[in-house]
Amino acid sequence: MTEVVETKRERIARRQVDKFDARRTELAIATLHTLADLGYARTSLREIAQNSEFTHGVLHYYFADKRDLITEAVRQYEAVCVTRYDEVVAGAETADRLRGEFTAMFFATLDADAPLHRLWYDLRNQSLFDETFRRDVLDIDERREAMIWRVVSRYAELAGTAPALSSAAAYALLDGVFQRALLYVLSGLPDAVAQLREELSRLFDLMVPER
Repeated sequence: MTEVVETKRERIARRQVDKFDARRTELAIATLHTLADLGYARTSLREIAQNSEFTHGVLHYYFADKRDLITEAVRQYEAVCVTRYDEVVAGAETADRLRGEFTAMFFATLDADAPLHRLWYDLRNQSLFDETFRRDVLDIDERREAMIWRVVSRYAELAGTAPALSSAAAYALLDGVFQRALLYVLSGLPDAVAQLREELSRLFDLMVPER
């Protein structure tokens, strides 16, 4: 009897934890655009509440502080982003097609989600000063690197050759282009964005040189 009671208690406790986690996820996603608009430096749970449909009390119940909320929000967003190019990789039949479709999506997401990408870079910069962010940032960065490597390695396979750069170097290169392009998008510099778009296509020749 005691074992049965304990098992029921454990199931109830797990359900409560699951509900709590699900609500945290829901709130983080719902406040994501507010966080992206305000940025790390200008936010507090109270300010986020004032710019969303949720009360300060609700946010404070589910999140210890703004760092907790921002980290969860970025984690949820990146969970979707790290599979962004998988369909392009799966559908590409030639190296040229993969290069073209990757480049198109690379810049399309800049236009569509610039504030959200800005929030990611904001969090990554903050991790240089606040170690509480670092584990999550490193985890997200690792998954982003793996996403880019799936593109590069598949491109090399289709081209019948091998990458000239490591996974880390390829990610650093393309992430640098992305961050610079994001700055140009936010600054309203379309000509500079267009130039980077042309250069991105040529970078494939550096990452995966012809045989």
